[in-house]
Amino acid sequence: MWLLRKISLPISLVYALVVYLRNYLYDIKVFSANSFKTPTVCIGNLSVGGTGKTPMIEFLVAQFKGTNNLTVLSRGYGRKTKGFLQATPNSTVEEIGDEPFQIYAKFPEIKVVVDEDRSNAISKIEKELKPDLILLDDAYQHRKVKPSVSILLTTYQNLYPNDWYLPTGNLRDSKREAKRAHIIVVTKCPYDLNADEQNKIIKKLKPKPYQKVLFSYLEYGKTIFGENTNAILEDFKNENITLVTGIANPKPLLGYLSEKNVEYEHLQFKDHHFFTKKELDIFNTKVMVLTTEKDFVRLKNKVNNLYYISIEHKFIGNGKEEIKRSIAELMKK
Repeated sequence: MWLLRKISLPISLVYALVVYLRNYLYDIKVFSANSFKTPTVCIGNLSVGGTGKTPMIEFLVAQFKGTNNLTVLSRGYGRKTKGFLQATPNSTVEEIGDEPFQIYAKFPEIKVVVDEDRSNAISKIEKELKPDLILLDDAYQHRKVKPSVSILLTTYQNLYPNDWYLPTGNLRDSKREAKRAHIIVVTKCPYDLNADEQNKIIKKLKPKPYQKVLFSYLEYGKTIFGENTNAILEDFKNENITLVTGIANPKPLLGYLSEKNVEYEHLQFKDHHFFTKKELDIFNTKVMVLTTEKDFVRLKNKVNNLYYISIEHKFIGNGKEEIKRSIAELMKK
């Protein structure tokens, strides 16, 4: 894989040029960006997958749903439908995608909409749903919409200044576009990341005077959840566990399980993978299948003895209060 990425450097240079030209045409207003009356918060990244966008969306929903009429707008990556769809109690993963399905299942009191055309979707949302806050999932590179607040995520292990363009690296957008962010969140940090290390990262990111840099880590739950019962993870240390993952970066979860001395067989699939009948038959031969919450919604009712482990963003220091206050202030402008 490393060799293939190196060989693909000329392709990545062409890709970088295309990305640069596209952004330049937006900057000089040849391509137009639409603004909307409803405050919109965009959560995204410059790289492909694995920065923790869904847990961040869920964090923001939990913080703002009590005081705002919320709508979450997502493309619904991997869904088998097209166009504008609003989640309902009868929606399926195939119709709206795994991440929107997960969000709606966890927060049924909010509106969840999928549409690959964000601008079209927001126009319909304002007219039909009339929310007072819209959260845009994975929309940082979709410049047809000019959000009220942009939150850029980058991981501790692979900061965007250290990355390169696809396919040699993981960047799908220019590093220069970090300037459009109001808030930069370094995700998947060690929970005990000290102030000196934080300052080193801030110097590497070189934020603009108007940008805030915050740090977060992922916290896995001690309880694992099944379709009909819950259990304590550590009670299964000596069980035959098969871990099934279809996410961009399972390394933090693998590290957590190893830290807890949980032994497992790992079956790894690509992000948003829809499991085949053959794969499901294999899973059903296993004593116990442990998976992520995102994968659980695609495996539920299809696999016996299925459990998932929950995950959520936690901010280091006063980051939780900072991001809430910053979003509230920026929404007023």
